[in-house]
Amino acid sequence: MSKRNFLVEIGTEELPPKALNTLAKAFEAGIVSGLQKEQLSFTEVSRFATPRRLAVIVNDLDENQADKKTERFGPALKAAYDADNNPTPAAIGFAKSCGVELADLGTATKDGVEKLTFSSVRSGKSTQELLPAIVENALSKLPIPKRMRWGSSRNEFVRPVHWIVLLFGSEKIPATIMGVESASYSYGHRFHYNQKIQIPQADDYQALLENPGCVIADYNQRKEMIRLQIEEEGKKLGATTVIDKSLLEEVTGLVEFPVALAGKFEEHYLEVPAEALILAMKSHQKCFYLVDEESRLLPLFITVSNIRSKDPAKVIEGNERVIRPRLADARFFFETDKKQTLESRLEQLKKVVFQAKLGTVYDRCIRLSKLSKSIANALGENEDFCERAAMLSKCDLVTNMVGEFADLQGLMGYYYALNDNEPVEVATAINEQYMPRFSGDKLPSSSIGNILAIADKLDSIVGLFAIGQPPTGSKDPFALRRSAIGVLRIMVEKELDIDLLDCIDSSISSFDSIDIDPDTRQKVFEFLLERFRAWYLDEGIPGNIFQSVIALKPRKPLDFHRRIQAVHHFSSLEQAAPLAAANKRVSNLLSKIEQPLADLIIDESLFAEEAEKLLFSNLCEKELNVAPLFATGQYKEGLEQLAQLEDSVNKFFDDVMVMCDEPAVRNNRIAILQRLRDVFLHVADISYLHSS
Repeated sequence: MSKRNFLVEIGTEELPPKALNTLAKAFEAGIVSGLQKEQLSFTEVSRFATPRRLAVIVNDLDENQADKKTERFGPALKAAYDADNNPTPAAIGFAKSCGVELADLGTATKDGVEKLTFSSVRSGKSTQELLPAIVENALSKLPIPKRMRWGSSRNEFVRPVHWIVLLFGSEKIPATIMGVESASYSYGHRFHYNQKIQIPQADDYQALLENPGCVIADYNQRKEMIRLQIEEEGKKLGATTVIDKSLLEEVTGLVEFPVALAGKFEEHYLEVPAEALILAMKSHQKCFYLVDEESRLLPLFITVSNIRSKDPAKVIEGNERVIRPRLADARFFFETDKKQTLESRLEQLKKVVFQAKLGTVYDRCIRLSKLSKSIANALGENEDFCERAAMLSKCDLVTNMVGEFADLQGLMGYYYALNDNEPVEVATAINEQYMPRFSGDKLPSSSIGNILAIADKLDSIVGLFAIGQPPTGSKDPFALRRSAIGVLRIMVEKELDIDLLDCIDSSISSFDSIDIDPDTRQKVFEFLLERFRAWYLDEGIPGNIFQSVIALKPRKPLDFHRRIQAVHHFSSLEQAAPLAAANKRVSNLLSKIEQPLADLIIDESLFAEEAEKLLFSNLCEKELNVAPLFATGQYKEGLEQLAQLEDSVNKFFDDVMVMCDEPAVRNNRIAILQRLRDVFLHVADISYLHSS
């Protein structure tokens, strides 16, 4: 079958830079999906994206769909003709549904029955005929939160569409998409070559856009050019360019022909916290910053221009002139904010609503101080520092700097706390209260920071559960699942031996302005523990191991984690499978016992089989050995000891009839099994490890 390369390009006004790569990937996926749906084969697909265009090239695309042979089965021959060999209504109806005469039908055997059949061949459509609809469908499914209209058109897209290129090999495909007629020409750079570029065939697209068009159409190629250019500019200045991945992506979406240029600003701006200056350069001017060998911020920046100027110095001068007021603003905010202490801002927090039913941010600070103090008491940490850090934790929200740069909340509180001569421990905790901010983010480095971070997240979780706004399905507007993972990570990775239910109780008690349903405590506890499931699945720990531990609902996350690690290790032992099966068998047996199990007592005088004596003797020995191990959280070592019970457990089930006729003997044997199960339940319910 003949093949050609296919090019589609959608020319637009400047597309949103942060969404550009996502749109390009979605457009490519939509084209591929459409071609596959129409059963058109191809070898390779390439996508292109610049601020003014989305494009896809498909290599070696079939010129036509393959002809499709279809065979329909009708009634069995016995039902198709009567005793006189006349066609029945079933046969006549089948022929009519196929649009042919009865004589045109054939016969074939299906499932051992000979039936009437009708075979037909449907000619495949030409690819040119199918492509416009495939493109339109792909465009309609792009992830565009808010579409716009332009002019008098009723068409909607992320930005106004100005031209469409549809080329199949060297042939233009006539179509009207988004109200624009397709053509065989694109447009070059808005400033360097703002004119039509005739494209003879799809293969010429990328080369012609670059020369004469001055457009680097390949997104990844353009991104790599920018990365190399800004690194080189940094080296020229004897510095290191710090490349923020998200900023690199955004800048790549802003330019079609990148040219990196280095500029500078006055050193006195370095008196402002570096993070504020960096954010001003990144968010307002899309500039990259530079650091010295000791990672200290330098009064330098690199901007990426969309033009190749004949006088680069003028472009640099213009960028320096524009960036200076931004840095001056940051300096003004910083100096102004320092004139007022954090503590003096508490009164302002009384006017800032945290959540309608949960009160103001000031109310939240009161709750955080109580909860932090409670957690500090449980961990033996400095309660005064925790209480103070919690009270001041949200004060920077009403500062000028955080009002301008919301991402600096917490961090500016740290700087202002130091300026107010607050203890370093308090200032550090204010900075660390939001950690971890995202998956894989670093945890607080200080003990007070750990406590405040736990309190901050737990207060949100408990509060929103209390007013009936927990996460539902995939919806989690307050990111409570992320907060829950943060709480667990801090407790586990920082090895904080703290009772989660006690923390929840302390948090609930701090909400004195709302009535909280008694079920909230347990709902929050189970919600938090359930977050462990995804955590361990990501670490490759099977779900049945998680289930074996959560069945016991350990109250301390650190203890929960140690049990998981121990059971995971135990599951790799040879003895694990038979002991898990035995525990499952015991669990099933005990569930059928009507008599209260607590009333059952082991009487050695009732042992009738050697296997009973052996299991009981070994069990007593192991109970003595593992008791101190379990008491100190050494679950791995304890389970290794219990694994040695395998032979005596197997012998017991092989030689002993548990449900014998004699009630006393039967209950005695059940009591042994209950004791066996109980010793494992000090760690987990290993019956979940048995796969039936």
